[in-house]
Amino acid sequence: MFTGSNSISMDPKGRMAIPTRIREELATLCGGRLVVTAHTQDRCLLVYPEPEWLELLPQIEALPSFNKVSQRTKRILIGYATPLEIDANGRVLVPPTLREYANLDKKMMLVGQGKKLELWSEESWLALLNEPADDEIPSEMLSLSL
Repeated sequence: MFTGSNSISMDPKGRMAIPTRIREELATLCGGRLVVTAHTQDRCLLVYPEPEWLELLPQIEALPSFNKVSQRTKRILIGYATPLEIDANGRVLVPPTLREYANLDKKMMLVGQGKKLELWSEESWLALLNEPADDEIPSEMLSLSL
């Protein structure tokens, strides 16, 4: 399970070093094989261990093709999905299309989300944290006690 947030950097070639704790967990879960794709609502990336992505992919593919929302979701998630592998130095090369989608530059945040991770530009992450929540509270959250 991925938890916590990590401030990380990207080098000029688009490589990012995966923090040791996360890298060790990924080595155990998937041999360092990942699938990175675009988030459908926020300008960040979703980072899945390969087995987790392969479990999710049939559900995405099964979404209705004649519904604009589900078709857009499929196009983004599958269209941007890129298999990556952690190299011997613990880094992955983030493709330019994904870097552009999420506005990634040198400073980034890698944020645990349970079975996956999110990769944000540091600027976008800080803006998100300072953004007021205007949505209604979902009923599933009403019984949540923190």
